[in-house]
Amino acid sequence: MTVTPTDPTTAGRTHPTAILAIILFSYFMILLDNSIIFTGLPTIGEELNLSPTGLSWVQDAYTLVFGGLLLLGARLGGILGRRRVFVAGLAVFAVASLLVSVAPTGASLIAARALQGIGAAIVAPSSLSLLTASFPEGRERTRAVAWYGAAAGIGASLGLVIGGALTSAVSWRAGFFVNVPIGIAMIVLSPRYLPQTARISGRFDVVGALAATLGMSALVFAIVESAEFGWSAPSTLVALAAGVALLAVLVFNESRVAHPIMPLHLFASRVRTGAYLARMLYLGAMIGFFFFTTQFLQGVLGYSALQAGVAFFPMTVVNFVVALTIPRLTRRVGNATLLTAGVLLTLVGMAWLSRVDAGSAYLSAVALPMVLIGAGQGLAFAPLTAAGISGVDQADAGAASGLVNTAHQLGSALGLGILVAVSTTVSSSTNTFDGLAQHVSTALTAGAGLLALALAVTLALILPAGLNERRCIRGDDGVASPHAQHSDPVDATPTGARTR
Repeated sequence: MTVTPTDPTTAGRTHPTAILAIILFSYFMILLDNSIIFTGLPTIGEELNLSPTGLSWVQDAYTLVFGGLLLLGARLGGILGRRRVFVAGLAVFAVASLLVSVAPTGASLIAARALQGIGAAIVAPSSLSLLTASFPEGRERTRAVAWYGAAAGIGASLGLVIGGALTSAVSWRAGFFVNVPIGIAMIVLSPRYLPQTARISGRFDVVGALAATLGMSALVFAIVESAEFGWSAPSTLVALAAGVALLAVLVFNESRVAHPIMPLHLFASRVRTGAYLARMLYLGAMIGFFFFTTQFLQGVLGYSALQAGVAFFPMTVVNFVVALTIPRLTRRVGNATLLTAGVLLTLVGMAWLSRVDAGSAYLSAVALPMVLIGAGQGLAFAPLTAAGISGVDQADAGAASGLVNTAHQLGSALGLGILVAVSTTVSSSTNTFDGLAQHVSTALTAGAGLLALALAVTLALILPAGLNERRCIRGDDGVASPHAQHSDPVDATPTGARTR
């Protein structure tokens, strides 16, 4: 793989604030749509006559296509130029958002959500690659990556508030229509401020992209089907077998194709592998937290869509405040330690929240656990992002960025499918307060299990490398070396200087 000078990289340093703002607004917009729909789900179900399974596909159609095509989106950015692809992705996303806002049926809504996923899959990897191209390695890039990680956590939280407010004041459709003017603004500003990156010669790995998307879709379909028809149902077994076979094709294809969208050597690093796996588990738990807590607030506590969105403020505010401290905390204790603390706090908060029942009070059973979950998110997201792109050379920056976002989205889709399936094991009907509360409690307990696995992965694969690197940097006497630039390997972003 070679870099050609057909599209020379420009520094783009005249307006670093504008560059960061465009990247964050665009990334925030696509992540916002992961959660903005949750507070409107009851209304959508009634208006478009969608069953609970159909409602889960309103979410999964977006996350599955988003996650499955992210690696191809990263490859597109490398070959065609990341700024050009970034703008094209924004255009697709804006058009799809308009289609969602006017969807007349459930099927058309799900199709438009899938189209949104295509646009998001193009924008997300290009945004992270443009960030690393725009900010030099060291403190400045660490700060930019911290803001990028904060956008991931805050976007999910704030989406519930915005979605609830718009659903109550206007319609659930308004939450998607607002993407249109934002997308147009970013399309106009991007060519003016974002740097143009060098193109990388190569071919598109279409087989890999299709195998990843269809394989994960089949697995999620099997899990959702199992909740309704059981694991022995023919549709479940066929989907499960197809998913496993397609993912096997993906691995085989990536090991042999000349220009893979998922270079397998990226998994040679324990830190990166741990980051991808921990991110999938963490996001699987968090998407379930948003999905089921919203149902509890509206279905058990009787909150309106707006009240349910505002009820997430304890988490949103704490998340934002903690995220702002990440650059300073990183220099003091290192990203690996922050990540461990973040996952642990989230686990404690989720386990506490899973104790809800029909008689629970908002303050003690929901708000206080949310504070811990928000603090955990604020600590965890930036280190997870940094770990996923640590130590890669510039040629692999797009693929590594794509894998970060792929783990994010596919973890969300797979986790939601698992938690929905687990929640149905409770015999109580969701038509009563007690029954719905039991379903929510069961799902959140399973979510805590996913977080426990994420913590185990972090302790086994990421934390030891981070602590070892910090010992090397400080030396035996505990005094930092004057030559040290990074606190640990989790803090390292694509160097651009390494060769394979």
